This record gives sequence, C-alpha cells and structure tokens, in this order.
Amino acid sequence: MPKQNLEQLAGLATRALTQSGASPAMADATVRALLYADARGLPSHGLSRVLQYTTHLRNGRANGAAIAKVINAKAAACLVDADEGLAFPACELAIAEAIARAKVAGACFVGVTNSHHFGAAAYHVESVAAAGMVGLAFGNSPSAMPAWGGKRGIFGTNPIAAAFPRQHDAPLLIDLSLSEVARGKLMIAAKKGESIPLGWALDRDGKPTTDPKAGMEGTMMPAGGVKGAMLAMIVELLCCALTGAAFGFEADSFFVDEGNRPRIGQAFLVIDPDALAGREVFFARIETLVAAMLAEEGVRLPGARRAAIADVSAHEGVDIPAALMADLERLAGGS
Repeated sequence: MPKQNLEQLAGLATRALTQSGASPAMADATVRALLYADARGLPSHGLSRVLQYTTHLRNGRANGAAIAKVINAKAAACLVDADEGLAFPACELAIAEAIARAKVAGACFVGVTNSHHFGAAAYHVESVAAAGMVGLAFGNSPSAMPAWGGKRGIFGTNPIAAAFPRQHDAPLLIDLSLSEVARGKLMIAAKKGESIPLGWALDRDGKPTTDPKAGMEGTMMPAGGVKGAMLAMIVELLCCALTGAAFGFEADSFFVDEGNRPRIGQAFLVIDPDALAGREVFFARIETLVAAMLAEEGVRLPGARRAAIADVSAHEGVDIPAALMADLERLAGGS
C-alpha cells in the first residue's frame, strides 16, 4: 500500500473522532499527537489508537465533551483536571501553564488528573525545549506490571520523557517506557499475528510467553528488573498521589472496549536554565557532553533517529496498514 499523506490522514482521523463524540478541539489535539508518533516511526502510539479512542468515546469510557481546566494552583505548581476526556487537551493546557509559570518562578510542576492515555510522552515536552527550557514528562497507565516479587498487575508501563534544548541543534529527546517494551507493541504484534520475544511479558499465570495476546492478558516485565519496578512506583506516586488520579490497578485496561473511565494521571516538570547556572552555561555544558558522546564511533544522540524519520515522513507520508485505513475511513464516514 502506498504511503499516506499526513494532512489527509489528519482529516480522516479528525472526522473519525468527532463522529464518535469528541469535540472539535479534543479531536484536533488528539490527531496532532497521534500523527507526531506515526511520523516518527512509533505506530503503537499513532493512528492505531483511533479505533481504541473512538470505542471509548462511544462506550462512555471517555468524555468527548470534556473541557480541561486548572482547578488548583500556587506559584510554581498547579493541577489540571482533564474532565475524564481524552488526555491531549489537558496535557496541552498543563504544558502551557508549566512554561508560563516557569518563566516567572524558575521551575513549575503541573499534574493532570482524571485523564486518559497520553500517547508518546516526548510529544508533550518537545514544545518545552522549543521554549528554551528543560521538560520532564511522566504518565501512569492501567496496571500492566507487577510489584517486584508479585504476579498481579499493580503499576502501569509508566513512560518517562525528557527534553533538553540545544542552542544551535535539535533538542535531546529521551522517551522510555518502564516496561521492557511499550504495551502497544504487543497490541501491534497481536493484530499482525506475530510472536514476541521472551522477556517482554508474562501470561496470566506469571509464566514467560511469546504470545502477545497472552501477554496482554497477563503482565509486562519491568525494564531492568527491580530497578524498573521501583521507577514505575515513583511515577505512580508522582502522577496519582499528588494529583488524586487513579492508580494503575484502579483503571480498567485501555485494550478492552467496556470498563471504567481510567482517570489516570500525568505530571510535567519544566525548568528554566536561567534560574540556575544560566542559559549560556547550560548550553555549553550540553555541548561538552554531546561532543564527548559523539567522539566514540557508533554513539547516537537520543531523538536523532526519530527526527530523521519525521523529516522523511513530512515529504513522503507514512505507511498505514490497509486494515487501519479501512477502519479510519469507516469511522470517518460515521458508520
């Protein structure tokens, strides 16, 4: 199947979401985030999620009429309520608040509560780097990993992302899931009828599996063993204890049609380099580290490969499976 134009895909996906009950603003924010992922070779967080989101909107698992708003604030911290809608409008508001407040206070922490899946974590902090600041993003998700030593899912895969601006080059973008792989990769493998490597997931009995469907019914393995599990716990506490959002074990899976509104949380930290050693020192230290890294053959800067893919996608479009195109066209037509 030929590559698909990003603008045409945006139109299809937007109509699919609005036909399913999303407000125009929610659909627009969501589609921009999903296409960001597809354009960077991250299909598990791209338009493959539209079918999931539209089903949740139709089934009441997400509030299509939600209006995100700030519900509590102090000088360098605030809380955004996603109103049980899709996450992207709330996350955009959170990032805007964090940047504005960090310019005044030097740093700002913003939590998001009553939220939903927030896509590729790096998407949210890339705009922070464009504003010349350091951005960190954290998100919890429905339970997919056990506490260390357990078998029952307690923590989500809980991604972390960071963006560090550079003076004359693209920012350093770091984005990782705290499971061995993102759970969306199991979703893609299951749809394609492919197996997964051992070490990615356990089945419902706590046994290693190569079957992605069994892995989705079971639990994911934490990256780095006990260290990954502890980091996942930190993200749960940052995103939920501080915001009042649902812990992973309190939220029904994103991968089922019926269930509760997830009400999970996100958290963003924005830091202004001018409040510390200063912008010029910050940029100089970044380049010192980058030069030391690149002095060794084979080293690649985080985010560089994704940025290169995005440049190609902007001109050539992206590969979309025929089945997904058929789903988008059907949903966009309102059937």
